[in-house]
Amino acid sequence: MQKKKIAIVGIGLIGGSLAIQLHEKKISSRLIGVDVDASHRELAMELDLVDEIMELDEAIAAVDVIVLAIPVDKLVDLMPGLMDKIDQQIVIDLGSTKSPVVNSIKDHPKRGRYVATHPMWGTEYSGPQAAVRGAYENKAVIICNATDSDSDALEWTKSMYKKIGMHLLEMEAKAHDLHAAYVSHISHITSFALANTVLEKEREEQAIFELASAGFESTVRLAKSNPAMWVPIFMQNKENVLDVLKEHIAQLNRFRESIEMEDHQYLLKLIGDANKIRRIIK
Repeated sequence: MQKKKIAIVGIGLIGGSLAIQLHEKKISSRLIGVDVDASHRELAMELDLVDEIMELDEAIAAVDVIVLAIPVDKLVDLMPGLMDKIDQQIVIDLGSTKSPVVNSIKDHPKRGRYVATHPMWGTEYSGPQAAVRGAYENKAVIICNATDSDSDALEWTKSMYKKIGMHLLEMEAKAHDLHAAYVSHISHITSFALANTVLEKEREEQAIFELASAGFESTVRLAKSNPAMWVPIFMQNKENVLDVLKEHIAQLNRFRESIEMEDHQYLLKLIGDANKIRRIIK
């Protein structure tokens, strides 16, 4: 694929990890970083994640591809004005919710230059120092509303993701947001809630530290995730998140009731039903 000058707007965990692979796979001829956080800009240069730092308007004029790796509320605010300023540049976003950003520019005359994507990867850490080498390899990326993107923009984006080792899925933005609520967003809410439960009920921090098993650590790991990223996701995907929360709370109530009633058989059934996830996740 043809190398391009690429700007990454938001040089944190997601943008920084992508930057590493764009360098290593020789996809970028020059990589420009844009970030509102001065410490992120400084760290991104120190860590060689990008070749140089620019302000957004300067970067737009200097590159062929603009990758947006910023919180989804900021993304929706930014997109209409950004699309006004581009010429033939390709614009790609990496946001975890898709309908609001897609709808924000659905009637824009340059809509075709935009490709809506969601790489299904992340960790509980944030900032340029959290960037991971090989982060996206063997992971899925979802491309939403692909037929609304120009063919050249879509094909370059697909080639880029394939070259960094991802496998591609396509779906409509509305369907993406529903599925993301069930397989990603609820996991974070559950982890935040569990962490708050333990911190409320177990006041001895040393006991938590000493007794926490691998199971607890893996379950609560996501509770360390950046609130500035996750609050906008929950708010933008409110309808789907509330739906999955309703079902999740109903499931918790079934466990509570079976334990209260000492209903061994129903408890066995609930856990047995949960074990069926083995068919999907090894």
